[in-house]
Amino acid sequence: MSEQNVLGGELATCSTDPTTGFERDGCCGTHPDDRGRHELCAVMTDEFLTFSKERGNDLVTPRPTLQFPGLSPGDRWCLCLGRWIEALKATRAERLPETTVPPVILEATNESVLDSVDMETLEAHAYDS
Repeated sequence: MSEQNVLGGELATCSTDPTTGFERDGCCGTHPDDRGRHELCAVMTDEFLTFSKERGNDLVTPRPTLQFPGLSPGDRWCLCLGRWIEALKATRAERLPETTVPPVILEATNESVLDSVDMETLEAHAYDS
């Protein structure tokens, strides 16, 4: 059975260039071994990449041994749910720019994130192509 997105439809592909997802299949699916919950499809911003690196998670530097190409602004990526929430909280508590929270591709974000983030918040940060 296919997984569902936060809109109630079939989970769309987040990215195949770079290839993302816990299983590197392009989708933000759930997986029992994925402790980081790479279930939220986000469009990277320079501010978020800087924020993440400052918090100890460098998403810019390639790591070929981990099949990680390094990310650039504009890339779509199945992001750890906790890191996205951390960025959201930091914009409020630390008054960081709103662009610190990367926009969400709702069609490619797994419905499982709704146990941690309400739909209204996701919609407020939805990617507007």
